Amino acid sequence: MCTGTCSRCIAVTLYPLALISIICNIVLFFPGGDMKYVKDGHITEEVKYMGGLIGGGVMVLLPALYIHLTGKQGCCGNRCGMFLSIAFAAVGVAGALYSLSVAVLGLKNGPLCKVLLIWTTPFKDSDLNYLTEDKWWGKCTEPKNIVQFNAGLFGTLLACSCLQLVLCAIQMINGLFGCLCGTCSRKTVI
Repeated sequence: MCTGTCSRCIAVTLYPLALISIICNIVLFFPGGDMKYVKDGHITEEVKYMGGLIGGGVMVLLPALYIHLTGKQGCCGNRCGMFLSIAFAAVGVAGALYSLSVAVLGLKNGPLCKVLLIWTTPFKDSDLNYLTEDKWWGKCTEPKNIVQFNAGLFGTLLACSCLQLVLCAIQMINGLFGCLCGTCSRKTVI
């Protein structure tokens, strides 16, 4: 496969991953689809870091656009364009790492929820493995099903950021080959 085609394939794959990351982060602000928790400030701390919106979203979407253009013929489809795609892919790696870190923290610390009458993060700094033992989920009385909500969305962010990380790293290698060897545009020999 030529480096230009590889760039286009990577970019097309990064678009939906960035969109999923952005959507997951936005949805995390509204547990149970209710705005009252965000108004009252009862949102899990890791949601406010906006790993999916900034890291897995914008910091991956912008490089994906450039990488896509790099794969096309014309002004950007040359050795210099492939060299710049390495830098853009590095930005994507940084964004994916940020999203990955926030998602891991969100899963490790667990959700902010009401336990009896107090808003707390009951699973933070505890030895309980709340993700695999659903008997502990009942500790959170409000918002309803917040453990499943947070685990599902942070898990999706984790998976997306892992894929983004791998794809951007592949593009860095692809960009290096494209810079050294050219973008393998088809030339006819007469």
